[in-house]
This record gives sequence, structure tokens and C-alpha cells, in this order.
Amino acid sequence: MRKSFIYIVIALFTSSMAIAQEFNQGSNVINVGFGFGGHFEPFGSPSQNPSISASYEHGVWDVPGPGVVSLGGYLGHKSYKYDNDDKWNYTIIGVRGAYHFNGLEVENLDVYGGAMLSYNILSYDTSYSAKGTYGNELGATAFVGGRWYFTDNFGAFAEVGFGVSNLTLGISFRL
Repeated sequence: MRKSFIYIVIALFTSSMAIAQEFNQGSNVINVGFGFGGHFEPFGSPSQNPSISASYEHGVWDVPGPGVVSLGGYLGHKSYKYDNDDKWNYTIIGVRGAYHFNGLEVENLDVYGGAMLSYNILSYDTSYSAKGTYGNELGATAFVGGRWYFTDNFGAFAEVGFGVSNLTLGISFRL
């Protein structure tokens, strides 16, 4: 009886290590986060709010390495305000792909890096009633990040890159 119990414990332990990959083909994850810093700053020295962003990723295919490639979408927004009440809004809408490295075999951890193709929208609203857009353009950015899952479906993430902010921290929901 005692020997059977030991074998069951060993089997459970090794099986949990075997499924330590936190992002697989078919995985779906939604991230919602707040960002700090950024490569865009309008003229002068405005006050700025933290950016807010949301992204979605779907694990598309396994690749040697070991890893999984994901594809998804991104939406981010940041605003700047000047003392004279002029306001600039920076919005990014993009598609992104990432490589999730599963070779670390650390339970609850998902590390990844990728690239995004985006459309960057810059709009303004001035104190003298002028509104419009300024310098909308296509963009390409890169990012690296990681997620730590506290439960099967809920975790926290951090990303560094050149999107709407340089550092984004937030929560992740695995669907």
C-alpha cells in the first residue's frame, strides 16, 4: 500500500512537470494592462496619463525550439495634456505575432517575444477649438514579455517594447 502511494505521488509530480508549458497550440489569452513611458511625446513637456492597452493571442502552431507561435490583435491608448488644456491622444491598433518559448519547463511561466504591425493614430484638441489628426502612420514594433499564472485561467504579465508605452504591466485571462 505504501509503495503504491509513493508511485502515485511520483506519477503526479512528473505529469505536472510534463505539462508545465503554459502556452500551447490552441491557447487563447487576453491581456489588459497599464503602460509607462513611451517613444512618442508631443511638443514640449506635457503631463501624461499611463497608457491602457488590451491584446488577444491565439496559439497557432507548434514549432521546433520548443515553442508555439501565436497571432493576435492589439489596441492601446495614451493621452498627453498641456497646461493650456491642449490635449493629444495617441492610439495604436495592430496585429501581432509572438514566439512563446516552452523550453524553460517552469510551471506557471510563459515567456515570449514578438513583433507588431500597427496603425498609429495621433489626434489633438486645442484650447482654441482646433481639432484634428497629425502624423497618422503605419508602424512596426518589437516586444518581449512574460506571464505568471496564479490559477489555470488568471495571471499577471509584463512586457517591454516600443508600442504605446515602453513598459506594460497587467493581468492575463486564459480562455
